Amino acid sequence: MNEALANPTTAPSAGYAHSAGSVCVDSGVRPPSSRIHAPAPLAFWHLASLDAPTVAVVWVLTFAWAGNVRLPAWTPILLALVTWTVYIADRLLDALFAFRNAQAHPLRMRHHFHWRHRRIFIPVAAVSACAAACIVVVFMPVAARERNSILAAAGLIYFSSVHAGRTFPRILIRILAPFVAKETLVAVIFTAACALPTLSRVTAHAPLETESTFGSLVFAIAYFTLLAWLNCHSIELWESNECNLPGDISSRSGMFFQGIVLGLAGLLLAVALASHQRVALLVASGAVAALLLALLDRFRGRLSPLALRAAADLVLLTPLPLLLR
Repeated sequence: MNEALANPTTAPSAGYAHSAGSVCVDSGVRPPSSRIHAPAPLAFWHLASLDAPTVAVVWVLTFAWAGNVRLPAWTPILLALVTWTVYIADRLLDALFAFRNAQAHPLRMRHHFHWRHRRIFIPVAAVSACAAACIVVVFMPVAARERNSILAAAGLIYFSSVHAGRTFPRILIRILAPFVAKETLVAVIFTAACALPTLSRVTAHAPLETESTFGSLVFAIAYFTLLAWLNCHSIELWESNECNLPGDISSRSGMFFQGIVLGLAGLLLAVALASHQRVALLVASGAVAALLLALLDRFRGRLSPLALRAAADLVLLTPLPLLLR
């Protein structure tokens, strides 16, 4: 574990070269020593799948802050546990399928890290899942369970389609693929899970007092859904093209311009929502994240693969300072 963190460019097995936090077929293109590597804590944060739960907790708390509602302590804890369990399971199942079918070349460093330490991650995921189930049974109101069951079902169907579909035709994915990309589904489910606790409490208040706040929150949630999509799409593009990246120069891509456009659109939306100061500040923080993603795309050739992948999730924490005000 320490070796992987100290030297992210060390290949876990012969015949592969690490690039951008991933493992690709060695084509003779190796990252130069001048590339910036991720510090050990940041590398571990990504490799152990702690990045997604961290983002989920920050987003759920800042949505609540923007909506001026107070969430019970178990809400962010439950979201973090569920997110971490799902991400660990996803990494391990991807690795299991790849090694069983001798198709390890699409695996990234995070998959190898989880597989190498599966004796730790499997019980951790089991305990995390059991703890989440206990929170649902003990603390979550029945009405909330009914609302969240729809979102949970959507997530379960998607997760099952991706992994169980490896052994039978992925009918659901084939039907949805022409209309909804994988990155879009992930962005919608993730953002909805973060926003639903706040929306449900805002609508529970007096309608005349919260109608305006609810509408502004909907705009903010839609914007953060686009931000989550940009994050997923950027990572997918970077990792699919990483073997072709030049050794010392970052080639430009459409992601740079998409990030700039989304960032500027977010700043304009924040101005439009200025009458709702908290919501406007939340959207502005999302706009900063979009601009930072564009910046990462522009200079991605100067970062090591692992640093680039971790930084892409790190910039999603831009709303965090709002909780410190």
